[in-house]
Order: sequence, then C-alpha cells, then structure tokens
Amino acid sequence: MSFESDLKRMEEITDLLKNEDTGLEESIKLYEEASTLGKKLTKTLTEIQRKVERVTADDEMEMETVDMDEEEPF
Repeated sequence: MSFESDLKRMEEITDLLKNEDTGLEESIKLYEEASTLGKKLTKTLTEIQRKVERVTADDEMEMETVDMDEEEPF
C-alpha cells in the first residue's frame, strides 16, 4: 500500500474506533491494525525527513534542518 492509502486507512480506523457501535473485539483488531500502520507511517516519514535533510545540506556538508510546518513560497 502507498503512504496515502495507509494514511487514509488510519483515518478510517480512527473513525471506527470513535464509533460507539464498534464492538470490543472489533476495536481490538482495529487497534492492532492501527498500531502496525502507525509504525509503518512513522518509518516512512522518518525516511522522507532524512531525504529532505540530505537535499538541504550545504556545501560544507553541514545539515540544515527545515521546519516543514513553516510554509515558504517557492
């Protein structure tokens, strides 16, 4: 699955867990799935962050950390 589809599934699981009609057995299965997906998504985001840091490295090989929350115009 792609990052986007994994993220969408995580959102679906979150909605299902919030739903009062979701039973205990199903909630446990959903929680386990969410835990696995969370680890996978975190790993992917960490890899992306490393790539961004490599791309933004200056000529002296010093790393520049870019805050991804601050949007700058291109």
